[in-house]
Amino acid sequence: MLITIVLIIIAYSIGSFSSAVWIGKWFYGIDVRRYGSMNAGATNTLRVLGWKAGIPVLLLDALKGWIAVKLAAWLMPKPLGELQQELLLIACGIAAVLGHIFPLYSRFKGGKGVATLLGIGLALFPYPTMGAVVVFIIFMILSCIVSLSSILAGISFPFLVVFLPYQPRPHWPFLVLSILVAIFIPFTHLSNIRRLLKGEEKKFSIAKNAPRKEINLEK
Repeated sequence: MLITIVLIIIAYSIGSFSSAVWIGKWFYGIDVRRYGSMNAGATNTLRVLGWKAGIPVLLLDALKGWIAVKLAAWLMPKPLGELQQELLLIACGIAAVLGHIFPLYSRFKGGKGVATLLGIGLALFPYPTMGAVVVFIIFMILSCIVSLSSILAGISFPFLVVFLPYQPRPHWPFLVLSILVAIFIPFTHLSNIRRLLKGEEKKFSIAKNAPRKEINLEK
């Protein structure tokens, strides 16, 4: 029981490393949460600081989700049954996402967790996750809207988990997790959905210059 709690805490701590915040501060002298959408994620970093910062943030955010799950798989007690092992991996994955959204080291203000979910998906469901990435890319090419592409990729995920051929049939904990992903991603994009319905959601663009407008977080 104790090792289970410790692994979940470790996963949350890993997720709490907000690469967008620290890369922005260390290399650019700014807090990306004061600019753009005010999210500490890869998309806002790309918009505010450009691809040289945004791509590392995307990779690091995905990596921490992957590490949280793989580390738990490596350190989990061997006597655990298969069901308990799967539930522990899911719990550690969720803890990593919560760490990304509410980072301990960055005043509990982080990103939306999509890239971290990507890393968790690659650790648990590699082929369905890659399928969801393809869905994202297709809709990104068609719409150039990150939020819409992320939402549709998330919604497609449980269908890919169930129906994608040449993969093991998922046990119910993983199936439930895939459904939660399909609910979670739209939930974290509610403000984007409202803008989409109003036709006000901006198309994606990468920053070419330093950010011009800072948002005062103290207000």
